[in-house]
Parts: sequence; structure tokens; C-alpha cells
Amino acid sequence: MALKKAWKAFENILPEFLGVIMLVGILLAVLNPQVISKIIGKESGAFGVILAALVGAITLIPGFVAFPTAAMLLQNGAGVMQIGAFLSTLMMVGVVTMPVEIKYFGKKLTIWRNVLAFFFSFIVAFIIGKVVGGI
Repeated sequence: MALKKAWKAFENILPEFLGVIMLVGILLAVLNPQVISKIIGKESGAFGVILAALVGAITLIPGFVAFPTAAMLLQNGAGVMQIGAFLSTLMMVGVVTMPVEIKYFGKKLTIWRNVLAFFFSFIVAFIIGKVVGGI
């Protein structure tokens, strides 16, 4: 019974997982490491962190796909702080899921939670940059 449930969950997740992996693969094929480094690399500075945070905030990717995606981006020239901001907003900010969240928690709480999570993501990115990136 457990194997049946696990298989069913796998079947439900597989299309989403493959879609995101294919999208990232296409982006990595089109964007060479120099372009990725220029857009969200260490040299991109605050602009790259903000851009990565905005992309993470509006993207709906499950964690099990997000972390391998972040690893691929890091291997292709993305900066540690930028990936920290991307992952933090991806996990904590839900622009796409706001309508559902508003339905259950109300508009004011949803907006406050998302705004605070967005700004907290920059703190997380800074700490990750200090600890891992050695800036």
C-alpha cells in the first residue's frame, strides 16, 4: 500500500519536475556561464541579488527541484548571495499563491508575511555571502 502511494506521488510530481529541469536545461544551453555570471554572478552585486530575489518570489518551484536548480546555476557562474536570495524568496515568498493565502489568512496578513519574507531573504543572502562567499 505504501509503495502504491509513493508511486502515485511520484507520478504526480514527475511532470512538474521534468518541466522545470527541461526549462533550466534549455536556459543553461542558451545562456553560457559568462552570461549567467554577468546577470546573477558575484560581480552582479546588489542588482543580481535583487533580480534573483524577484525571480524567486514570482516562481513556483518545489524545494526538491529548487535546490538542484540552484546547484546547476552555481556550477555555471551564479553567485552565492544571488542564489541565497533566489532560494530564500522561492521558499518563503508566494506571489503566485497569494490568492489562496488571502482566502485563508486575509489580505493584510498575507501581504505583511510576503513583504517581511522578501526583506528577510536579503538578510539571509547577506549572511550566506559572508559565511560561504567570503566577501
